Amino acid sequence: MLVSQYNQILVVTSFVVAILAAYTALNMAARVAGSQGVAARIWLAGGGIAMGIGVWAMHFIGMLAMDLSMSMSYNATLTVLSMVIAIGSSMFALWLVSCEKLRLRRLLPGALVMGSGIVAMHYTGMAALEVMPGIVWDKSWVAISVVIALAASLTALWLTFRLRHEAAQVALMRLGAAITMGIAIAGMHYAGMKAAQFPMSTMVHHHGINGSWLAVLVSVVALSILGITLLVSMLDARLQARTSLLASSLAEANRELAQLAQLALHDTLTRLPNRILLEDRLDQAISKADREGSHFALMFMDLDGFKAINDAYGHDVGDKLLVAVTKRLLLPLKGQYTLARIGGDEFVLLAETEGPDDAASLASALVRAIDSPFALEPYELVVTLSIGIALYPHDGHNDRELMFNADAAMYHTKHMGRNGYHFFQPSMNTLAQTHLQLMNDLWLAIDRDELRLLYQPKFHAPAGPVLGFEALLRWQHPKQGLLTPDMFLPLAEKTGLIIPIGNWVINEACRQLREWHLQGHQSWSMAVNLSTLQFEQPSLVKTVLDCLARHNVPPEMLILEVTETTAMSNPDESVRVLTELTNAGVKASIDDFGTGYSSLLYLKRLPACELKIDRAFVKELSGESDDATIVSAIVALAKTLNLKVVAEGVETQAQQEFLTELGCNTLQGYLLGKPVTAQAVEALCLDGELLPTSES
Repeated sequence: MLVSQYNQILVVTSFVVAILAAYTALNMAARVAGSQGVAARIWLAGGGIAMGIGVWAMHFIGMLAMDLSMSMSYNATLTVLSMVIAIGSSMFALWLVSCEKLRLRRLLPGALVMGSGIVAMHYTGMAALEVMPGIVWDKSWVAISVVIALAASLTALWLTFRLRHEAAQVALMRLGAAITMGIAIAGMHYAGMKAAQFPMSTMVHHHGINGSWLAVLVSVVALSILGITLLVSMLDARLQARTSLLASSLAEANRELAQLAQLALHDTLTRLPNRILLEDRLDQAISKADREGSHFALMFMDLDGFKAINDAYGHDVGDKLLVAVTKRLLLPLKGQYTLARIGGDEFVLLAETEGPDDAASLASALVRAIDSPFALEPYELVVTLSIGIALYPHDGHNDRELMFNADAAMYHTKHMGRNGYHFFQPSMNTLAQTHLQLMNDLWLAIDRDELRLLYQPKFHAPAGPVLGFEALLRWQHPKQGLLTPDMFLPLAEKTGLIIPIGNWVINEACRQLREWHLQGHQSWSMAVNLSTLQFEQPSLVKTVLDCLARHNVPPEMLILEVTETTAMSNPDESVRVLTELTNAGVKASIDDFGTGYSSLLYLKRLPACELKIDRAFVKELSGESDDATIVSAIVALAKTLNLKVVAEGVETQAQQEFLTELGCNTLQGYLLGKPVTAQAVEALCLDGELLPTSES
């Protein structure tokens, strides 16, 4: 037998090609598994061809590494056939590992088919050697090569399936797996080569493919194909990773936008649409009704008895009750509707109806839904529902008219005994139209410069000097004259106009205070009342600080008065907002103290500088009255919390003396000074007095 030797360079090259082919197979499996449709079929075909050529090239480079001291030549047909077998086996392997699951009953037959393909490729390639007489085969080594081929196929399929998905920790594992698979494939080849024995009389035909240049050609072509395929695969993987990252970032951004939209358009407590979203839905409903000639009902709903429960049991219980009410209101609703909470215990329902009878049935179902007691441990609470119904287009031609007429009908229900519903009727129109006209005028009041501020002085107890003023809003109506806040602020609260009006008050009060400071009254402060809706605005702090900066007013000269009920409606948020304001230097005062429900824990946390006793307690003051006891307790509490006490509504000398003896720091009321215009304040300063005898 001829003694064969091996070219070490080509042997190393064959191992490199085998490992590169294995690594390419791992990447191709990831591409096939991660694609769908046409893309998956393209990756399967391209990957199978590249991997097959790599395995086939390793085989032929290994054959060419064998040196029999004679020129080798190959049969072209069998050589091409061996390559086709390698490509077919590779495609089958990639298809198998791209499946969703690879159970043992599928893995074993797959390994058998792939192993058989590798064996067929190897021995077909060996048969391409044109020698006479033929190769003598050592059956033991043939058997060993077959076993190695089957074991290598089983290992390769299992590893490829396990490592087919892209992940950061998979990269190093793929390299180790590729080396293992490459060595196994090369081991099978060289075991098969060991099985081939060439007789001493072996002669080579010279009309086949010459092996002298085949080694270089196959090596270059195979490495080029594998390198290009691997590069394309890795670039595609990076592109997919970046695309996936971009998609996840966009998805996260969309989720955040959706959450912001949810917060902006929905009530935070009940998750129902708020006033902004309701107005949009109402505009859409009007457009649809005009376009299709359809009808809808707008129902204004208010809970009877809710305020008493809220004051008696606290806001936490009140909030739980509102959530429970919301769940019951949703039960009878079907079809196209919008149920919104627009504030406090007020709900509005926008629902498509066939006519008045349909609307009446729905309203009746809503009243019955609320009529049963609410079991909120440890309490059993009872509230009822008053509903006012306005039908479009019969009861209004725009959103303002519909809302106002439905509201008027709801108040009619309350006056008629509550716990029911009424349709809007022209008989209700007088009050409703008056309110509607007033509301329309209110929309223009700021632009027409009709709003005014009066200033009531605040005195150091018992009678001076003047410490500052409280800004009190009035409306100089062109037809009805000077209107007090109780005549128009409820309308402003319902329509949302309270926000621009409140901002105007802060700005005007700061402007006027700056004028007084320039006139020499630099110790004067200015107190401004904040409405509940205004206090809840995210832009409140910025609005206040901008006004102070615009008019160059020291922050400590501005006192923001927040009612006890407002401060306690959301205690944690109140603490946050007031802390932010006081950190900037602005002072905070708890107004109407004693009329609401306060948690002393939260009251202690509120960064206020003073408590303001409500005029209702001051009005009936006498030495032994209940009001005197309450005021004494408030003053004692304020001293414990290091807060100053302001008493408003002081109208008699007896009240003045009693409050001073109790320890009130500041007094305010008609006895000492009535609300007057800024011009009147300046005139009184010139006259040396601030005690007008009549209101200006």
